[in-house]
Amino acid sequence: MSDPRVYFAAERTLLAWVRTGITVIALGFVVERFGLFLALFAQQAGMVARPGHAVASNVIGTLLVVAGVAVIVLAAVQHVRFVRTLPDDDLPAGRGVDLAFVFAIAFALLGAALAAFLALS
Repeated sequence: MSDPRVYFAAERTLLAWVRTGITVIALGFVVERFGLFLALFAQQAGMVARPGHAVASNVIGTLLVVAGVAVIVLAAVQHVRFVRTLPDDDLPAGRGVDLAFVFAIAFALLGAALAAFLALS
């Protein structure tokens, strides 16, 4: 008896983890740029900016972006491993390219590019 709901549940789980990874990447970007905001605010207010805060913000933000990428990659790998264990009856008819997996890898690559940009700037 065919039951493609198992496959679709696995796909929904992958996409939920991708959303989580994207959220962590966005949080990392905000944290990384918050150090720049604090430095500009201190300069505008005539206060002395603390360079340690900017460095900490940069490092923590970049690490959060890398963590978000890791979440997405690990979820994609787990999804592929799980789908390979499913019997053919549980796979939807006419299934071609796993678009959820392609979506996950695309966001992982974009997140990795953002992490590289943040680390180098």
